[in-house]
Amino acid sequence: MKTVLFLAALAALHAAAAARAQERVHLPLLVPITGALALEGQSERDGALLALDPPAAAGDAARPLRPSHAVFDTGSNPQVAVQAFERAMAAEIRPRAMLGPIDGNSMLALLPLAEREKVALLSVSGTARLTELGNAYIFRFFPSDVVVKAAQARYAVEELQRRKIALVYQNTAYGQSGNEQLGRWIESLGAAVVYRNSVPVTTKELSGVIAQVRDSGADAVLLQLHSGSSALFLKQAARAGLALPIVGGSALHQPSTAALLEPAELKGVCAETASAPAADPGLAGFARTFRERMKSEPDAFALAAFDAVNAALAAARMPGPLAENLAKLRHAGLAMTYESDGKGNMAHDAIIVCYDGTSRTPRIAKRYARPHEAARR
Repeated sequence: MKTVLFLAALAALHAAAAARAQERVHLPLLVPITGALALEGQSERDGALLALDPPAAAGDAARPLRPSHAVFDTGSNPQVAVQAFERAMAAEIRPRAMLGPIDGNSMLALLPLAEREKVALLSVSGTARLTELGNAYIFRFFPSDVVVKAAQARYAVEELQRRKIALVYQNTAYGQSGNEQLGRWIESLGAAVVYRNSVPVTTKELSGVIAQVRDSGADAVLLQLHSGSSALFLKQAARAGLALPIVGGSALHQPSTAALLEPAELKGVCAETASAPAADPGLAGFARTFRERMKSEPDAFALAAFDAVNAALAAARMPGPLAENLAKLRHAGLAMTYESDGKGNMAHDAIIVCYDGTSRTPRIAKRYARPHEAARR
C-alpha cells in the first residue's frame, strides 16, 4: 500500500513539475513607440521581441516555456504608461513580469503599481532614482546613471585630460539624473563644471546654448540628452565649429542617432553605453540575427531588453515567485553578467565608444568594470 501511495505521490510530483514547465508566461512590453523617445523605445521593443521568439524563448527542451506577450505604446508619457499597465494586468493570463518603458518619468509612475500587483518590472532606463526607493519589484538591466556617468566622467577627465566641463542635459528625469551624477563624479575627479544648461526635448534650436558653451571656457562637453536632442546638438555644434571633445550619453551610441548625422559631424565624438552590438565583434551573432529579424541596426537598449527578457524567462523556470527568483539570479547575458545589488540594479559595467569621422559605426575605446566603485576608491 505504501508503495502504491509513494508511486502516486511521485507521479503527482512529476505531473506538477510538467505543468509548471508547460505553464504559459505572459510578458507585456510597455514601450514608447511614439513620442520623443520613439527611437529608443523601438529598439527596446525589438530586442524584447527577439528574446520572445518561440524557438529562442522555449529554452531547454526538458523545461519548455510557452511565452506570450502584448505590446503597449506608452508614448513617452507617464499617464499613458499607467493606463498601459492597467490594460496589461487585465490580460487573460496574469503577468508575473513586464518590460517597462525606457523613460524614467514613466518608470517612476509604474513603480507603485508593480509593487501593488507584485509584478517584476524589467527596466532599461538609466534614471538613478528608480532603484533608490526601496521597491522590491524593479529590476534594471541597463547600467544606472551611477555606473555609466562614472565611466563618462572618468573618460573625459582621466583619458582626455579635461578639467573644465560643460554639461548640457535634458529637462527630464533622465537628464536630471545624469546631470546630478556627472556633476558629482567630475568634482570627485578633481575637475570643475564651468557651465550647465537643461533643454526641453521639444527644443529645435541649440545655437545659443552652443555659443554659451564656447564662451564658458570649457575644454570638453558632456551631454545627457535623448536621441533627437543629441543629434541636434552635434549637427549645430559642427556647423558652429565648436572644436571641443564631446562625450555623450547612451543615446549617442545608437545607430539610429548616428543615422541622423553625417560621419563628419560625429568626428571625435564619444559616448557611454552598456554595450555596442554593431561595433563589438563578440556580439556579431546577435547583431546579425537582429538585422535579419528586425531589419534595423541593434543597439545597447535592444540588447539590454533581450537580456532582460531572457533573465525573466530563466526566473520563470525556477520554482517560486518570479521576482524573488530574479533577485537571487546570476544571469550570464550577452552584454554582461547580471546580478542584483540588493536594490534591483542588475547591470554594473560600461563602455565608451568613439567615432572617427569616416563612418557611422563607432569603435570601442574603453571598457569599464564597475567604474563607479573604482572612482570612489
